[in-house]
Amino acid sequence: MLKCLLAIPLVTGCLCLFIKKGRVAELLNLLGASLCFTISILVLTDITKGQPRCDFDGLIYVDALGGFFLFLTLLLSLAISIYSIGYMRQSLNKADLDRYLGRYYFYLNLFILTMILAVTTGNLGILWISIEATTLISTCLVGFYNERTSLEAAWKYLIICAVGITFALFGTTLFYYASLNIPFELRNTLNWYEITRFADRLDPGLTKVAFIFILIGYGTKAGFAPMHTWLPDAHSQAPTPVSALLSGVLLKCALYGILRFYIIAGKCLDAAYLNNLLLTFGIASLVIATFFILIQKDLKRLLAYSSLEHMGIIAAGIGFGGLLGVYGALFHVLNHALVKSLMFFVSGNLSIRYHTKNMENIKGAVETMPLTGTALLLGSFALAGVPPFNIFMSEIAILTAGFSSGNILASCIILVSLVIVFAGIVKHSTAMAFNSPPSGVGRGEVDGWTVLACSILLVPIVILGIYIPNFLDNIFNQSVCIITGEETAWMKEGFSSMK
Repeated sequence: MLKCLLAIPLVTGCLCLFIKKGRVAELLNLLGASLCFTISILVLTDITKGQPRCDFDGLIYVDALGGFFLFLTLLLSLAISIYSIGYMRQSLNKADLDRYLGRYYFYLNLFILTMILAVTTGNLGILWISIEATTLISTCLVGFYNERTSLEAAWKYLIICAVGITFALFGTTLFYYASLNIPFELRNTLNWYEITRFADRLDPGLTKVAFIFILIGYGTKAGFAPMHTWLPDAHSQAPTPVSALLSGVLLKCALYGILRFYIIAGKCLDAAYLNNLLLTFGIASLVIATFFILIQKDLKRLLAYSSLEHMGIIAAGIGFGGLLGVYGALFHVLNHALVKSLMFFVSGNLSIRYHTKNMENIKGAVETMPLTGTALLLGSFALAGVPPFNIFMSEIAILTAGFSSGNILASCIILVSLVIVFAGIVKHSTAMAFNSPPSGVGRGEVDGWTVLACSILLVPIVILGIYIPNFLDNIFNQSVCIITGEETAWMKEGFSSMK
């Protein structure tokens, strides 16, 4: 099944590129996304039994942590595939649909493929290659409209992330050298699972330096401040489905890379060293985002800075440590991905109807687009952390972990920032939802497909604010054990036990 997850996006993308009919490309892409999501559920169900899945002698490997990120990637890929049908029909001229749609779905599927590879590989070198590949392919999507602003954003994104990923490569190399004390019989010193088994023998000095490079390198892709400067431009200029994929999935894939190295380093270094680094980047990201959220006029740029804020909250949750902090961080990964994707979908609908992304010119959304306007309000309240939505639950878990771990100052900073952001987002969203719409603005929803995509995401956003399903709770708990260093039976027995 893992082989199919890699083959399906590749085949789907190539077929979409060579088939010159836009409607056929839409159908193929939707079929491929549905198949991948179905397979991810089967893989996740199998993993919950406690046994990881592997292939190609460990080059492809999925445990509970990887399975969670894989499930998230393919869930949002399916929602984005549904949304893309309606959005691209509206954003492209009918004459251009057959010409450009195949290329769009080709890049989209390759982008999804690289993110699947990132969260399913057991090799640290391939992890780096896949994260680098996400940069190269998503650059084509950011600059898809071939306009001056989108091309400028694409180049800025490419250059900054290329520099950042170079730091990650250097960090990976340092981890390799730090592992030279591992037993000679180790077959592959870039195999994460084998290195983890003997991580207590790593060179501590090299490991400290290596993790800093990893945090800066992959942190650039994750949108951590101060390496975040590519994020607002790329998110605002990319096609809206791509913006949702960047914020909802790509940032999380880079975080996944950090977590894999965090697990290794945690076995030979003092946890306080690693946690303080994550707290520093997390709090810095949160504070910087809070300021910029308040002064934004462009809706998509506001959502981009909100992503910076929430990635900071996730980093802080991991930095607080403990079972509750890590659990809350993983829960927040899921919650933010769902809510932010919904909000980008809403922003796309609004920009098509109002022909602008300037929030000052978007008024009366509830009147002009009742379903989208309702989704705008619900999504904004969820994003602002209003109960009983899902983000409120994960933020409470993270704050509780922060105060209980003795990180009073950091927890207070987070709390104050959340209150300020709440006020800013609610102010912007209510102004867009109500008031009198500008003259000349049409009435009605943009497209049925875009409404369907929003509805699909709204369901788990509401449910997860009240109840966490048992299968998700099980996956979170298993992932927490992996991150916090609690060895499971397969780790004690070694890599050979997984075959």
